[in-house]
Amino acid sequence: MTSQPVDLHYHPEHMWVRALDASTVEIGISDFAQGCLGDITYIHLPDVNESVTAGDSLGEVESAKAVSDLVSPASGVVAAVNGAVLDNPELVNEDPYGKGWMLRLTLSKADGTSDLLDATGYESIIRP
Repeated sequence: MTSQPVDLHYHPEHMWVRALDASTVEIGISDFAQGCLGDITYIHLPDVNESVTAGDSLGEVESAKAVSDLVSPASGVVAAVNGAVLDNPELVNEDPYGKGWMLRLTLSKADGTSDLLDATGYESIIRP
């Protein structure tokens, strides 16, 4: 049994993806990742209309413990950035799968998330 939301897909670098429609996804960091980071104090994200590539850095998250790269779980063009998390980074700690989403991406290909993990697969990485 997994404690991860089962409606999401996960990148091994602790990013989650939620399909909003056939070509748009919402992206954030997992509850596990925010817990490891501690209190998040700053988030840097790409601008709207900027292209991102799966496996490349799409920004940074800073906490009292570390500065970490955010690894893009998919390729596409940034459709929206959650300004609320830029203004209030603690939203990622408080609600990583809800109000703490980071950006929306228009996928560059229809099956752009097919190689991501399901909740059980991600759970096996974080709790072997």
